[in-house]
Amino acid sequence: MSFINTLKNKYKTGTIIEKLIYLNISIFLLTLLITVFQGLYKGEQNFLVAWFSLDNNLDAFMTKPWSIISYGFLHADFIHLIFNMITLYFIGNLFIQYFTEKQALTFYILGTLFGGFLYVISQNYFPLFEGRNTTLVGASAGISAIFIGIATYMPHYQIKIRFIGFVKFWHLAAIWLAFDVVGLIGTNAGGSFSHLGGSLFGYLYVQQASNKKTNISTLFSSFFKRKEKPLKTVHKSAKRKQNIVKNSSQKQIDVILDKISKSGYDTLTKTEKEFLFKQGKR
Repeated sequence: MSFINTLKNKYKTGTIIEKLIYLNISIFLLTLLITVFQGLYKGEQNFLVAWFSLDNNLDAFMTKPWSIISYGFLHADFIHLIFNMITLYFIGNLFIQYFTEKQALTFYILGTLFGGFLYVISQNYFPLFEGRNTTLVGASAGISAIFIGIATYMPHYQIKIRFIGFVKFWHLAAIWLAFDVVGLIGTNAGGSFSHLGGSLFGYLYVQQASNKKTNISTLFSSFFKRKEKPLKTVHKSAKRKQNIVKNSSQKQIDVILDKISKSGYDTLTKTEKEFLFKQGKR
């Protein structure tokens, strides 16, 4: 009982990234148990996987529309699970250093959604996939959204890789995307399309955000909102002084954020960290 209580406590106190990892692992273990018991009774397919995986067939998809999200919490095998969870752990923890945990969950869920839509569309549009009956599982689309999102936000951030040295984040993102593009005609073409769908969401989300503050409403409203010229306003002298102070603070914030994007948060001085912390509480 103490072990179970420890797991419960870790889940409750963990970050959203840790909770997503725990959830994915728990679902995988559950599907594994169901597979074992169904195998004893000569069951052909795991009913949980069949019910929550995403089908490429439109008619099948319409009977279980929730699968456009639920497939992102299923995995084909242990290697598939481990690779995705390790990637989510490192990329996700870097992500929540600069964004909120709520935004991390948004990237994961909507990245999965975008990836699922691109998978279904591609499988029913391109002649290459005619006559094929496939299903999609895996957290890769959601992880791709987080990865490309943070790479778009701070492309020059450097990571030290053993035996290689420092590598800029956009280089890793380019390699990530290149593998998916090459894989569009491979055996896992559906998975590659879903990865690209998640990546597309991550990129658009950050690009459309105003002043590098992610707001989901700006992503969709920006496609329909007409750009208008800013109105000229007249302020009293007191307001002008206040604006000057705000502009000065904003310039200092921009300089610090630029430093973070190029060298990382750890390179900030104690004074810069304290200033950024105070500004974040306003």
